[in-house]
Amino acid sequence: MNKQGNTPARNTKVMNRFDLTSRLVARLKKEEAVIGGIGNTNFDLWAAGHRPQNFYMLGSMGLALPIALGVALAQPNRRVFALEGDGSLLMQLGSLSTIATLKPKNLTMVVMDNGIYQITGAQPTPAAAATDLVAVAIGCGLTHSNWAADEEDFERLIDESLTANQPRLIGVKIDDKAGVGTTRRDPVQIRERFMLGLGVREPL
Repeated sequence: MNKQGNTPARNTKVMNRFDLTSRLVARLKKEEAVIGGIGNTNFDLWAAGHRPQNFYMLGSMGLALPIALGVALAQPNRRVFALEGDGSLLMQLGSLSTIATLKPKNLTMVVMDNGIYQITGAQPTPAAAATDLVAVAIGCGLTHSNWAADEEDFERLIDESLTANQPRLIGVKIDDKAGVGTTRRDPVQIRERFMLGLGVREPL
């Protein structure tokens, strides 16, 4: 079992994105909101368990954390999870500082790090060789940031986040397998379903 914030990325098991996403979804019992980043991250979220409280991003690279932050601030009594890839997070590293400053206690960020821009041709990201994203998060002030050592450790960290009183970031090293399934690309339907799921839009 790892201690807070000090598990180096090199000691983490390489896991599977769909398996981890399925483990997360299985633990959601109170209409928690989940924001899935673009590409394989939301493909696996779609396949792992289609819920009205899931928001599937389309073509907005790097914005899963900022969108999740907005949801967490607007609905402070609802737990909010952001699922993001390493390449997308690298485009919006400043969001980590903003989240650390605002301290939404109900927000958990899960960073799926396979060291590549998978959708665009598997080009290596800086996270593949130089950038430890959990260390970056800690440096930004997100002191409750950890690499998950394995699947059991991931589940433990998720369980802790469901009762946490501060924002948390969980880094996971994943393989390069493609996402399972494909998200239905209908932005209006995704938005309307999510708003209904969060109780901010009445059914027609």
